[in-house]
Amino acid sequence: MFFKSLTGRILVLSLLLFTVAIGAVTMLHIRREHEHIISSNRETAELLLTVVERAIASAMVVGNTRDVQAIIETIGSGEQLVAVRIFHPDGRVLKSSIPGELGRRINPHDLAIFEKGASYDIFKSSAGKVVSVIKPIWSEPRCTPCHGLSRKVLGVLNVNYALAGPEAQIYASSQFFSLSMLIMIGLLTGGVLLIFERFVRRPLRDLSTKMAMVEAGDLSAHLDPSHPDEVGQLMESFNSMVERLNRAQAELEQYHFQQMERADRLASVGEMSAGIAHEIKNPLAGISGAITILASDFPADDPRHEVIAKVLEQIARLDRVTNDLLYFGKPGEPVFTWVDVNDLLKNTLFFVAQHPEARNVHQVQELTRNLPPVWVDEKQLQQVFFNVIINAIQAMKSGGTLFISTEQCEVNGQQVIHVIIGDSGPGIPPEDLERIFTPFFTTKTQGTGLGLAICRQLVERQGGKIKVTSRLGEGTRVTIELPVTQFREE
Repeated sequence: MFFKSLTGRILVLSLLLFTVAIGAVTMLHIRREHEHIISSNRETAELLLTVVERAIASAMVVGNTRDVQAIIETIGSGEQLVAVRIFHPDGRVLKSSIPGELGRRINPHDLAIFEKGASYDIFKSSAGKVVSVIKPIWSEPRCTPCHGLSRKVLGVLNVNYALAGPEAQIYASSQFFSLSMLIMIGLLTGGVLLIFERFVRRPLRDLSTKMAMVEAGDLSAHLDPSHPDEVGQLMESFNSMVERLNRAQAELEQYHFQQMERADRLASVGEMSAGIAHEIKNPLAGISGAITILASDFPADDPRHEVIAKVLEQIARLDRVTNDLLYFGKPGEPVFTWVDVNDLLKNTLFFVAQHPEARNVHQVQELTRNLPPVWVDEKQLQQVFFNVIINAIQAMKSGGTLFISTEQCEVNGQQVIHVIIGDSGPGIPPEDLERIFTPFFTTKTQGTGLGLAICRQLVERQGGKIKVTSRLGEGTRVTIELPVTQFREE
């Protein structure tokens, strides 16, 4: 609907604003013009009154009433003069340019002007709107022969001046101003709409079209701001947004490619690892059994027992490696249950304390109380904790501090539990930090390089994340993030 559009609202508001503003100025001007015309005609009536007074003064002194009447009739024959008269203070008409009203009562409006002590008034009569001007005629020394010595009002001189002509002039002036007002409102409103169309609506329409293109997936959309105003700044912001979307899309495509490449690589490595482990594990078991039987044929003090023990130790190490390969290639399906993270950490630390390398390590625990339980596989999560803690201990060969903490926080609107395991070891170089989750990457002389890769695999199967940060000379910190789901009784 037109009036619901931005253009329609601008049109209506502009019309209202211009009508109120220009209308108020026009009405003020018309009113001022009306007052000016009325004032001018009143002054004209007062001037005529003075002329009549002077014309009849000499005739009244000698008592020549006929000359007074003739003068009044002559002056009263003017086009805009309704009546020129002299009336007694009691309201009787003594002399008048209208002979028929001699001896009658004066118009109540004219008498009221005299009784109020005013000099003029405007009222409507049968002749239309008139301005009535009065002036009392006082006795003078030369009037004493006829009217005595006392000073009194001998009569009231009255002139009624018609305002029909001035009213017509005012009406014509009002029509002219009203028409001018309408033309001005139309021109201003049209000008505002043209400016709005040129500098606002057209750029916004172009912006809307380009936004629809971006919404449809076309990130080649671009706007060319023609003016450095707010709309131009909006267009620049749109172009900047599209450029960032282009960069983000390229980064997402690169990340997706890397993830797909990693998934393919891990799948190949997993299949290869499982095949190798199966091929190695059974022969190792046979070799271990055969060596154990051979060792029983040697006397107890035979020095060859030490060699056999070393061989069996290496066979056990190879067995652990094959187990890691098997687990990495075909991890077991998780069995989910509600687990208290703090209790699981304490149990894991109890087993870690039995490790020989843990004796020179000082533990610092900051476990947040009343953490909600998490929905995870307890054995797999404990394996993650155990591997990460053992890695931290092994990084502190000369002793140090093992730091373990838990906390509940919000990440992207989701409640999570952070398990932080840190050490005060030498830290990991930046070039190695990027590859620590890569299968078979290790900086140790012994090990398969599958520990952290398996840990990440297990944590992601629990719906969580694992992140490692490190600074050379300060130590390493591993953060395990586990989602908090609504707890329910089993």
